Amino acid sequence: MAIHIPGLIGIIVFYLLILVIGLIAGRKKNKTGDTDELLLAGRNLGFFVAVMTYTATLVGGAYINGTAEVMGRDGLIWCVAPVGFTIGIIIAALVYVPKAREKKYTTLFDILQDKYGKRIGGLLFFNELLADVFWESAILSALGTTLHIILGIDMSTAVVVSACVAVFYTFFGGLYSVAYTDIAQFFLMSLGLILIIPFAWTNPAVDMSRIKDKWKGSLEPRQIGVYIDLWLLTIGGCFTWQGFYQRVHACKTTRIARDSVLVSAVLALLMGVPPAIAGVIGAATDWNQTMYSGNPELSQEEWSYVLPMVLAYLCPMVVSVFGLGAVSAAVMSSADSIVLAAGSVISHNLYKNCFRPKASQRELTWVLRISIVLTGLLGAVIAIAVKSVYGLFILCVDAMYVIQMPELTCALWFEKANGYGSLVGFVVGLLLRILGGEPVLSLPAVIKYPWYDPLAGQLFPHKTFAMMCCFITIIAVSFLTDYVFTNEKVDKKFDIFNCFQQNKIKQKDKHQNNAFQSKTDDIFDDKQEELDAFIKT
Repeated sequence: MAIHIPGLIGIIVFYLLILVIGLIAGRKKNKTGDTDELLLAGRNLGFFVAVMTYTATLVGGAYINGTAEVMGRDGLIWCVAPVGFTIGIIIAALVYVPKAREKKYTTLFDILQDKYGKRIGGLLFFNELLADVFWESAILSALGTTLHIILGIDMSTAVVVSACVAVFYTFFGGLYSVAYTDIAQFFLMSLGLILIIPFAWTNPAVDMSRIKDKWKGSLEPRQIGVYIDLWLLTIGGCFTWQGFYQRVHACKTTRIARDSVLVSAVLALLMGVPPAIAGVIGAATDWNQTMYSGNPELSQEEWSYVLPMVLAYLCPMVVSVFGLGAVSAAVMSSADSIVLAAGSVISHNLYKNCFRPKASQRELTWVLRISIVLTGLLGAVIAIAVKSVYGLFILCVDAMYVIQMPELTCALWFEKANGYGSLVGFVVGLLLRILGGEPVLSLPAVIKYPWYDPLAGQLFPHKTFAMMCCFITIIAVSFLTDYVFTNEKVDKKFDIFNCFQQNKIKQKDKHQNNAFQSKTDDIFDDKQEELDAFIKT
């Protein structure tokens, strides 16, 4: 396939524009160069910038490609991500965001390490690290395929260049660069997605009567368990990521953080409409009437790229390039957030908190930058080398819902939660999820839940069951260990995670503070009595 030179020039201009915006924003705003500036933009994000960066991060390449795919292949009833994300983010804004900002944390894992201890909090990060890397790989792979379909560019080249651009401006500017490039990416994404619809809809190959009775989709009674699982996973698994809380902690005030998240939830829902329409157009298309040379009945893999196919075969090339810019913007707005989120936790929670508590700001800055480069490099390599990246990403996303959501919730609201409950809950949730099987990765179902079908797989909502087991385990084991250690049923020398040694120190500090306050009050009362006696005389 010959490379389309005008389209290639357009994409190069777009990449250069994003790179320049990122570098300028990072240079003008990031004046001190310390880690607080790089990680949290000096905790100075205003309402508008926060809304834009939240929305651009939520509406990534996986979001728009996945929405088009599911809407076109399975119908409206199965297209739960846009609405599920909106519900989940609204819950996060009203419930989780105010609580998470009570203390001036730097990352999501500060909350977990503060509650469960540094080692357990560090352990919980590895699930997110894997999820971040596989997420980055999945969206870079999708972008590479899109560029190849539309412009004829080699996929590996597209993946490497896209990753390098995102890593380069994030390396120098941190969250400032990411946030301000997100503004440009949001507007380009919106324009590109809206522009393609009228051109694709009016293409002669599109006949809406072909899907008159199919676009709504169907739900069989035996699929209700799976359907419930899908909704709850989408709602509960979308607000447990470091990239989300990085922006929460970076806002000027709690009110700005909460309100900007609420607005971004609505915008993300609206941004799901154009790709959903594109999916319907793809389902209504007679591909024999286009330049597409494959099977007109799209396979499972081809449905994954229905949005690029609509751009390539149903739109004029100029419009296709704009649409491609929208897909590229969506991918890069997620990719830069991913590498910064992973680098933030590696430098702050692992390197500083676990290994080098006295590390200088300069040292931490370079650890952050090296982590950003390594995360970006690893994601690009996996995108090129591994074919089942999407399956690995699904498993990690499930783990964010099954494990990280209960861990975070208990850390914020369950006072007696401790490292022992967290560790056992982690193991229980992970085992139940893996043993439930995963068809995308060809993992067999070791545990066959009720209604199991050899062909359809698990029909029971086993992911939500695993999540609830993780919740119950954290609470039960935390209660048990709290009882045996605080009542001295077990000697505190066996408290290997120092959960109750810390509590003892905190209790001692509290008693000392109370004693100091009591002494101060006594002195004040004595002086007041002396003053009253003096006035009377």
